[in-house]
Amino acid sequence: MTSATTVTGPRPPHAVGVRTAGAGDAAALHGLSQEFVREGSLRARPLESYAGHAGEFLVAESAAHGVEGCVGLRCHAASPAGGPARPAVVYNFCVARAGQGRGTGSALLAAVVDEARARGVTALFTATTGSGRLFLRHGFVLGGVQDAPAAWLAALDPRRGSRVLSLALRGPR
Repeated sequence: MTSATTVTGPRPPHAVGVRTAGAGDAAALHGLSQEFVREGSLRARPLESYAGHAGEFLVAESAAHGVEGCVGLRCHAASPAGGPARPAVVYNFCVARAGQGRGTGSALLAAVVDEARARGVTALFTATTGSGRLFLRHGFVLGGVQDAPAAWLAALDPRRGSRVLSLALRGPR
């Protein structure tokens, strides 16, 4: 992934930078996600999954708190049934309690949308068990299931009551 935000020089303790995760971030990604797994808003993934897919993640970090949030972006092949030319899924989006309400989630979401555009993605999808307010504020809409990657949809657990949201992308901002 390309770096969505470049921060130079020392950051004030409240500033958040976004960067591509590396294999060395796997433990932090796993640890950050555990609170959200326990409350039921994220699916459990083993540490090895974070290590094996670290390059799909962006992380938000601050000088004061270290890694405060993460989000994964998984690109899929175009649907043979005439769906989006290049769909992708936003997954494992979480922000530590210390980073909530300070723009960390918005910074991560803007960065992952920019990354998706840079990769030629034409439609983004996500599933949430929550309100989805942040996604809706950033242009996502409820639905779009018919154009979502079939393998991803099939992997959603209906017992979780997730709602699918989508965002059509039209090239660089």
